[in-house]
Amino acid sequence: MQRSQKRVMTTRTLVYSALLAALSVVLARIFGMMPDESSRFSIEAVPIFLAGMLCGPLAGALVGFTADFVGCLFTPFGYNPIFCLPPILYGLCGGLLRHFLSKGVNLPRLAVSFLPPVLFGSVLYQSAALAAVYFKDNFIEGLILKLTTRSVQFAVVYALDVLIIYLLFRSNIFTRLGIWPPVKKERNTNPNER
Repeated sequence: MQRSQKRVMTTRTLVYSALLAALSVVLARIFGMMPDESSRFSIEAVPIFLAGMLCGPLAGALVGFTADFVGCLFTPFGYNPIFCLPPILYGLCGGLLRHFLSKGVNLPRLAVSFLPPVLFGSVLYQSAALAAVYFKDNFIEGLILKLTTRSVQFAVVYALDVLIIYLLFRSNIFTRLGIWPPVKKERNTNPNER
């Protein structure tokens, strides 16, 4: 009697994901600048997006959630689950667009791939969530303030993130490690090997 086991993640994927989540926490909490409780300048999204690109959308989303959750343990503000969507979106978009990027990692493709999580997650959604938490009595005023400041903040961070990932791919480090470009897994058609 054979047990049918379908692994969601390989050990290699799990190890890369853990390393990228840890790197994201370090980049956010140690090397990031946090002028107030609702603003942070960091390149923490780079490892999260890379997790999605290199390991797939599920791994990317899990890295985004894990990095956000663990990183919040090192701040005095604590963890609030309404703020975890943007990091998850970075990993998810990196994974969902990995085949688009495998046709050629260049600045325009990276800019297009990074735009949805930045625009919909970090700017729009996160601004609304921050306004709901910190401006309960003046939500619209808080939303306009956050949209304005976060648009400027993420224009700078967006450019840095795209440039860093582009330079990493130009160095061919992921190709030398054998984790890029993604390969399609062949379906097993032999019933005896299932």
